[in-house]
Amino acid sequence: MSCYLVKGKGWRYEFILNGTRYSKAGYKTKADAKRAMEHRKEEIKNPPPPTITPIDMGFRALVLKCLDYAKSYNSKSHYNSYRSAGKHFCEEWGSLNCSDITRDVVEEYLLKRARVSNFTANRDLRYLRAVFNFALQRKWITENPTQGIRFLPVEKKIKYIPPREDILRVILAAEPEDRPYLWTFLETMGRMSEINRLKWEDLNFQERSIVLYTRKKRGGHLSPRKIPMTNRLYDLLTRLYAKRDRTKPWVFWHRYWSWKEGTWVEGPYQVRSKLMKNLCEKAGVKYFRYHSLRHFGASVLDHANVNIGSIQRLLGHENRTTTEIYLHSIGEAERSAMTVYERALDNPHTLSHTESHTKEKDLEKMPLSP
Repeated sequence: MSCYLVKGKGWRYEFILNGTRYSKAGYKTKADAKRAMEHRKEEIKNPPPPTITPIDMGFRALVLKCLDYAKSYNSKSHYNSYRSAGKHFCEEWGSLNCSDITRDVVEEYLLKRARVSNFTANRDLRYLRAVFNFALQRKWITENPTQGIRFLPVEKKIKYIPPREDILRVILAAEPEDRPYLWTFLETMGRMSEINRLKWEDLNFQERSIVLYTRKKRGGHLSPRKIPMTNRLYDLLTRLYAKRDRTKPWVFWHRYWSWKEGTWVEGPYQVRSKLMKNLCEKAGVKYFRYHSLRHFGASVLDHANVNIGSIQRLLGHENRTTTEIYLHSIGEAERSAMTVYERALDNPHTLSHTESHTKEKDLEKMPLSP
């Protein structure tokens, strides 16, 4: 560590700190070099905090990027739901930057949406949280304003599962050309998007199996699963295959007028909600959707004591907890438990711990049995 004069360059300081050599010349006097050296040491020992450049982006731009991602990686129904939610978000905050949307702003919006229903508010919170997490993962923003906001309470109900007789009435009420479509739902327990996407190449008549594809998997990948054909479905689809239009790859398709294209288009079905609504009215049964057939099938398998792992694979669920939502039948274990409970109530000796409060003879007179 020293200060010395360098010919033609003035005074220079030189020192080693933490194994690194530091040196600088050009000072007029030795005192100037010493002061500069001490100042440099302080800078090294106590460096200034790094300057953080604020990260932000326009909220509307973020929503559009999320929609582009959802269109590429998720199902069409998921994308449509996302787009509907994004429209509400942009109407509210389309002119703001993401940093302008604070937790208080979000909570105020959710309370307004709760006037429609708590379910609506929770759905918007779920999508809004996904939008900000999407930006966080790409380091476009530094904070998610929805973090810590709790979902509003909702009244959960057991989903309506149509009885077997009502399902058969609906199928019989359908036109002959629509019955294979409905039977495919019932016999595979497939989702609407999976059945509508079905192509002839996905059917293996030798193996008697069907491959269904879904995007309801982590990462949005189009994932397959193989479903064995029932005898009924095999007969229906082989007859349909024999009279198929060889120019069309889809099992179920239609010809429709496209306002976007301005011409007639042939392609697979997207949504056929009106068909099911009309058939339920025609059959005189309570309205149910195609998705109810998945719940019906899962409950039938559960009642037949099929293990939940097999049901999970047939339904194409990643998580067992999702499959459990579909199981609506009361198992034998629950019935046996309630039988034991009833016997215990009818036996006065099981209630002997209450004798300190009630005489045993009064307990025996209690009308626990009808």
